[in-house]
Amino acid sequence: MRKTYIFGSLILISILLSMLTEQGCKNKTSNDTTAAEEFQFKEQLSDYGFFKGELSELKPDSGIIHYELTTPLFTDYAVKDRFIVLPKGQQMKYTENGALDFPDGTIIVKNFAYTNVARQKIMIETRLLVKDPKDKKWKVMNYLWNKEQTDAKKHITGAKVPITLLDDQGKQYFTNYQVPNTNDCKRCHIKDGILTPIGPKARNLNFTVPGQKENQLAEWAAHGQLSDLPELSKVHQLPVWTDTKHFTLNQRARAYLDINCAHCHTKGGDAYNTGLFLDYAETNPDHLGFKKAPVSAGGGAGGLDYDIIPGNADQSILYYRMNSTEPGTAMPELARTLTHKEGVQLIREWINSLPKSK
Repeated sequence: MRKTYIFGSLILISILLSMLTEQGCKNKTSNDTTAAEEFQFKEQLSDYGFFKGELSELKPDSGIIHYELTTPLFTDYAVKDRFIVLPKGQQMKYTENGALDFPDGTIIVKNFAYTNVARQKIMIETRLLVKDPKDKKWKVMNYLWNKEQTDAKKHITGAKVPITLLDDQGKQYFTNYQVPNTNDCKRCHIKDGILTPIGPKARNLNFTVPGQKENQLAEWAAHGQLSDLPELSKVHQLPVWTDTKHFTLNQRARAYLDINCAHCHTKGGDAYNTGLFLDYAETNPDHLGFKKAPVSAGGGAGGLDYDIIPGNADQSILYYRMNSTEPGTAMPELARTLTHKEGVQLIREWINSLPKSK
């Protein structure tokens, strides 16, 4: 009887051990399957399969979202094409503060080109901003287009590309276009020490792109690409800096400063120590630079005393630096080698329109 009991106990223990081992293997297999892998940048832009047909035509494949901004960043009159690549079956989410929450694995694609004297669109570079599924952090990589315009290759160290371009009015310029290195990209995209997208905020996207029938945010929501979008009337909109019909001079100038300057000149940005904050929502006159002495401009201030003197653009450091292309003086100090004549004129008119302080 005792032998039968012991034998039965051994069988029971053996069965339990087998079950535990099997369950452990299942858990290990399950964990191995669901564990996110670190994103690896591919060697060439074509390797991603974002576009169909001839690569330089940038025709997005099915499911890839093309977007435009109400007021874009100026980059030497570059022609820009912007896309969002969402992981299959995933959505962007509208948040209460007006930001867009992108799912892990999202890739934001930004292409830079110029119009040459033959009025052809010539590709220069493509930048990728990727939300890595492994650590949920954004990472950046540049791709430099070849002379044949057939592909773009991963390029980390930056480059100077000699180009002859036409501006928006057809005027010809020669410049050495500066492709940033990945650290340059990080400088502009850093907020509170964290790399983050700049352009695709809800307020920058809340408009109907010319030639389309529907607001692009509403369109994304209708196609299941964006969730939790409230009524559009409740979503802030950054003014269109060129639209004199629907927006005031003050609104247009502030929008221009927001998109061109506020990614650095904001709390937590690369130029936080200057105390000059140019976000569209900023209301403090001192933070906006009104009769504010510069903190770190040095020789770049041109001997002027204040960031902005209301009513006097010619004596304002902000206007002086935006109107320069000299290294150490020009602002923004990255992403341009030419002066944006139209944008600088807007800021000049705005400063001169401000009530003079007594």
